[in-house]
Amino acid sequence: MAAEEKQEYNSDSLTVLEGLEAVRKRPGMYIGSTGERGLHHLVWEIVDNAVDEALAGYCDTIDVTLLADGGVRVADNGRGIPVDIHPKLKKPGVEVAYTVLHAGGKFDGKAYAVSGGLHGVGAAVVNALSTKVTVEIHKAGTHWRQHFDASKPTPIEQLGATDGKGTTVSFWPDPAIFETVEFDFQTIYRRLQEMAFLNKGLTIHILDERQADEEGKKREVTFCYKEGIADFVRHLNATKTPIHKSVIQFDAEGDGIAVEIAMQWNESYGESVYTFANTINTHEGGTHEEGFRAALTTLINKYGAEKKILKGDEKLSGEDIREGLAAIISVKLANPQFEGQTKTKLGNTEAKSFVQKICNEWLVDWLDRNPAEARTIITKASQAARARIAAAQARKLARRKSLLESGSMPGKLADCQSTDPRVSEVFIVEGDSAGGSAKQGRDPRVQAILPIRGKILNVEKARIDRVLKNNEVQALITALGTGIHDDFDIEKLRYHKIVLMADADVDGQHIQTLLLTLLFRFMRPLVELGHVYLASPPLYKIKWNRKGDDAQYAYSDRERDGLIRLRQEKKPNAKPDDIQRFKGLGEMNYPELWETTMNPATRTLRQVSLDDAATADELFSVLMGEDVEARRSFIQRNAKDVRFLDI
Repeated sequence: MAAEEKQEYNSDSLTVLEGLEAVRKRPGMYIGSTGERGLHHLVWEIVDNAVDEALAGYCDTIDVTLLADGGVRVADNGRGIPVDIHPKLKKPGVEVAYTVLHAGGKFDGKAYAVSGGLHGVGAAVVNALSTKVTVEIHKAGTHWRQHFDASKPTPIEQLGATDGKGTTVSFWPDPAIFETVEFDFQTIYRRLQEMAFLNKGLTIHILDERQADEEGKKREVTFCYKEGIADFVRHLNATKTPIHKSVIQFDAEGDGIAVEIAMQWNESYGESVYTFANTINTHEGGTHEEGFRAALTTLINKYGAEKKILKGDEKLSGEDIREGLAAIISVKLANPQFEGQTKTKLGNTEAKSFVQKICNEWLVDWLDRNPAEARTIITKASQAARARIAAAQARKLARRKSLLESGSMPGKLADCQSTDPRVSEVFIVEGDSAGGSAKQGRDPRVQAILPIRGKILNVEKARIDRVLKNNEVQALITALGTGIHDDFDIEKLRYHKIVLMADADVDGQHIQTLLLTLLFRFMRPLVELGHVYLASPPLYKIKWNRKGDDAQYAYSDRERDGLIRLRQEKKPNAKPDDIQRFKGLGEMNYPELWETTMNPATRTLRQVSLDDAATADELFSVLMGEDVEARRSFIQRNAKDVRFLDI
């Protein structure tokens, strides 16, 4: 949404709200955490400022460099941060932006019509949480520079004449604040690719100076998408088979709001619909998604009935219509309102009515101009509806059967005594023998056990009726209590910790991936809200005497060798009496399983997080979908990455 006239950007555009004192004391309030996610948030804040310049029409190139000494440099060719003296604070605009919290051109509504990020707190927060920051500005023919050491500014320098324009920010995160200060290239790659998709024609270049490959080349990549979110949809469908050739794409502007939508159906059974507001990923959806869904459901049903594609009183649900749909809905608003548990749900009521109106206008036209494609889309949705009805009948029969039996929970579920979901955990365990050990070893007050037999159905390759006929899937859905898809209700979740516990081998990892695919495709909020965990059972038991009362557990070959080396450094003659490799959970006796894998005081649980749903969508499609070549390529690319060795 471009401004009607270019606005001047000077220090008077910076609106000051409050000081910086609290940031170092409570960094989590500003960046979410001091772990990897918070560390990368610093990059997003500076990049967001550059993207705001692009949104306003002043910038078309952003360069991000991961410096060899651990810092990050972000350069743009926008207007340059103001350097003139702020009228109230009597300091250069750049100094105000980097030392005063909530000082940004985003607050007075003049310098930026729309903006992303944390509304201008970014620059000051990055300075507060870095050991040093350097800002260089090319503006109005002059090259300026200002350093900040331990958040404190040095006098701004005028370095000479320049014919360039833009801002270059270099910063070095403070290791006293962060758990790690090592940036992950893939995390930055994914986020900036998304930014490039959402900002049509914007060029984003990433260079990693930290290490070179075998040929001495540094990692670098350039993103620029001339068709913006239409290219995003093609990317989502890269490992799938579209059922119509062209991507449906349209955009419109209104009073204080703009919308872009791109969509294309494919042969898969899941939906991949992602929404954004001012380039912020609205994981929890919101009013823009509601408007899109309402228009799509109404229009497809109306068109199908008018053209006699739908028979009799056949009615398609929104879920039927969205089967196999890949879509991006991107809105830009002057005053976005965010709600929800993670502040990623759009609340603006005008977004729903505007998106619904625009979808109605454009989709009717597209359907009329593409009758063959429209018939293909509606036929697929009709097949999905028949599968849904069959699945509902199967569920009804299963419910009736369970009510006639003793209790409605799955028979093999060993439930916990507590009825408080906040303290309750369920361990989903593969195999009866492992399930038996887990039942004996658990804390029955708060730990439930659900054994599953063998590898569950791969839901990536199956329609809902087949999925819900699977006994293991039925048991899991019933035990969790939330329902699935549009019927999902987080308030009905029976356990706030869902722990996937599988053998520490390739088969175990495959079972975990199948379970994660099921949870992601059918109950995604469980993953988004952090309820899903992976247990970490040990691979080895090292006995140092025959009694085994001095045993140690190792979770990898490297840890096993390290434990032996450490013991031998203390006692040079020490030798393990026995090293047992656990072939599966069933080999452990229940006290061992409790102590190593289930005891909250000694276990290691890995929380499954979802920073980027589109990337997760792509990953599940590659790993569990039909495209063998894409899977082979993924494995070859990631063969050296230990995170993917067993998947």
